[in-house]
Amino acid sequence: MAYRLTVLGTGYLGATHAACMAELGFEVLGLDVDAAKVASLQAGNLPIHEPGLEDILRRNLANGRLRFTSSYEEAADFGDVHFVCVGTPQKKGEYAADVSYLDAVIESLAPHLRRDCLVVGKSTVPVGTAQRLSDKLARLAPVGEAAELAWNPEFLREGFAVKDTLHPDRIVLGVHSEKPEKIMREVYASMLEHGTPLVITDYPTAELVKVAANAFLATKISFINAMAEVCEAAHADVKQLSLALSYDERIGGRFLNPGLGFGGGCLPKDIRAFMARAGELGADQALTFLREVDAINMRRRARMVDLARELSGGSFRGCTMAVLGAAFKPNSDDIRDSPALDVAVKIAEQGGKVTVYDPVAQENARRAHPELNYGASALEAARGAHVVLLLTEWQEFVDLDPEELGSVVASRKIVDGRNALDAETWRAAGWHYRALGRP
Repeated sequence: MAYRLTVLGTGYLGATHAACMAELGFEVLGLDVDAAKVASLQAGNLPIHEPGLEDILRRNLANGRLRFTSSYEEAADFGDVHFVCVGTPQKKGEYAADVSYLDAVIESLAPHLRRDCLVVGKSTVPVGTAQRLSDKLARLAPVGEAAELAWNPEFLREGFAVKDTLHPDRIVLGVHSEKPEKIMREVYASMLEHGTPLVITDYPTAELVKVAANAFLATKISFINAMAEVCEAAHADVKQLSLALSYDERIGGRFLNPGLGFGGGCLPKDIRAFMARAGELGADQALTFLREVDAINMRRRARMVDLARELSGGSFRGCTMAVLGAAFKPNSDDIRDSPALDVAVKIAEQGGKVTVYDPVAQENARRAHPELNYGASALEAARGAHVVLLLTEWQEFVDLDPEELGSVVASRKIVDGRNALDAETWRAAGWHYRALGRP
């Protein structure tokens, strides 16, 4: 059977999933309650920066496999499989996740479900959410328990979302019966044929996979950054330490890059929500280590400000600072919980004149922080700067010519917040080079 798919919520996850499932040959209807976003997507314009995605979006709009709506009734009539892709942000003033958008989707969709269908949750949620939503779906849908729920967590990396959707490293599916498994095996048939591992499990395990993965990655990042703190105290080089550790097959080198730490819309809020949910389940002691993971991560930002202040002679007042990078990571325009912007704002609050440049996230940063100055290029941002801070490891910053940059600054001082530059090359060009965790 050729299933027709809907994707409910067209943010980062939803827009990517809708376009990529259409690319796989499905008829797809994307839904969002934001009429302006629907109109923009229907016109072929992405609200996010994601390499390769806009071409896929426009190609599938043109061939008729993809379109967008704001009508839940239309979505219910159209779809056989409904993917729920709304966000679960951190609650204000709490660690816990806000799942109200998920409830709103189920409450809006369910009353229109009058035939057998499958609702598939892809959002990152506190364990126990799927069972609660399954009960609510059966209760509110006219078709009752024939509207089944499956949980299929996403594992997208910003900057690689197209690849991660079309060629995932694994598919996890939480189900309560054989029918959802059969349907999802057909939906993901092309991936399974190429050998993508499939894990069939229950709701709670499927929900835990994503948060457990993010907790592990956050722990690995904070581990090497904790080692950077020790290296600074011991006058050792964390970059060399990381290299030596990476050759141990039990450890590996991925996510073992010392620097400014993690940010974005996933890792920080997911580990906090994981801790909050473990507390509700009476298992809070199992995750107390994540508090230190979070604390190490936030200390990196404070240490970066300290390093910049040291190079500024002990005070930012009267100093011009160039900040290269605003996105939380390269190949993205996402500035949510961006370490780079956090550092820039703190320096400005302490009296520094800060000019920011980012090749993609510039306008998002300007809207969020109009109090900062912005340059049209790395060279323009660095013009007259007393200290340059590299805070997002965009390739164009890694490729900067130290002589060319040196010709526009007031003094050749640089803090490499991502350990992305070759220290000896920059020192040979007369730069005072500093980095987190290095002599």
